[in-house]
Amino acid sequence: MASALGRAWRETDEDATDRETLILNLLSGEYKNPVGIVAFNSAEGWCRDVTVDIANELRRRCAEYDEISESVLAFLEANQRR
Repeated sequence: MASALGRAWRETDEDATDRETLILNLLSGEYKNPVGIVAFNSAEGWCRDVTVDIANELRRRCAEYDEISESVLAFLEANQRR
């Protein structure tokens, strides 16, 4: 989230960091103004930007929901399929 001081990075409980929970949290409005999503695996020593992958999955699921939050719509628009 952007603020006058810069960006804020939200920490999430490790038990709630799987892909399915993340997508459900995004669709339910748990996150406000998402900009990017990075996956980390400290045990294997890697991280990668999964923003477009998650945006594409959200697009597939939007048909299942009556309403999509403005923040998710903005996230989808900012992360068009590549």
